[in-house]
Amino acid sequence: MSSNETPRGPVDSSRIPRYAGPATFARLPRLDEVGAADVAVVGVPFDSGVSYRPGARFGGNAIREASRLLRPYNPAQDAAPFALAQVADGGDIAVNPFNIHEAVETIEAAADDLLGTGARLMTLGGDHTIALPLLRSVAKKHGPVALLHFDAHLDTWDTYFGAEYTHGTPFRRAVEEGVLDTSALSHVGTRGPLYGKKDLTDDEKMGFGIVTSADVYRRGADEVADQLRQRIGDRPLYISIDIDCLDPAHAPGTGTPEAGGMTSRELLEILRGLASCNLVSADVVEVAPAYDHAEITSVAASHTAYELTTIMSRQIAEARSQ
Repeated sequence: MSSNETPRGPVDSSRIPRYAGPATFARLPRLDEVGAADVAVVGVPFDSGVSYRPGARFGGNAIREASRLLRPYNPAQDAAPFALAQVADGGDIAVNPFNIHEAVETIEAAADDLLGTGARLMTLGGDHTIALPLLRSVAKKHGPVALLHFDAHLDTWDTYFGAEYTHGTPFRRAVEEGVLDTSALSHVGTRGPLYGKKDLTDDEKMGFGIVTSADVYRRGADEVADQLRQRIGDRPLYISIDIDCLDPAHAPGTGTPEAGGMTSRELLEILRGLASCNLVSADVVEVAPAYDHAEITSVAASHTAYELTTIMSRQIAEARSQ
């Protein structure tokens, strides 16, 4: 979008009820309706990489449905994200559910095409396997990127049942492939039992720092966000959010829940504290609506995506004004 064009925003919910019409993210226009976007919200309905409860293939559309209640002004960031930049719903990347290798290649190619238009990606999963091809694509454009990984789990295991590509392995593969800046990697919200202490030592060798959910509880969102900002610096940043970083009380609809997680308020406040970081793309994954209740998980995920989209829109607008 050129600097003199006015972005096309969401459907006016004061004139058309929120529950009417197609469920695009935040009731935004489709990508084919605006031609090009600064931020493309895309779904990846894929969960063939899960190791426990399936269902995240339905996560993207559940998040879209829950996002009907989002409004165009974000007071927490003092920004109207959909007026600052053109944000549009790019639909779903349709992938083969029976062949993980082919699915990973399809996601990477589709992300290449979207990033090639100049858009940043706000991806709605899907299971965490999809982070690997997205990181590959982002690294082609920006070089190795800093990573903030919000999750109950490390997702740096080597294999599951001999399989290299699963929702528990994407960040080990990303480190091995050189698409991550290993001086600026952090997990946030990790907790729960592991297979052994070696999981932590291997993870540390890859360059990851860890902020556990207990750290967030004891130190508070502001201090954690400050620590993460210092670690990231001005590097291009990718944020990957597994919704199970939240406690099951705040996100029951997920595949591998762990007790003792963050609250949705803590997650949103940490993200708002990262508004000055150079966020080049992001994802929210592992929403499994079959296990949800009253859209608790989908609502949390939609607001999470909204904060990430706001950060990207603000940065795009600021860059244009310079």
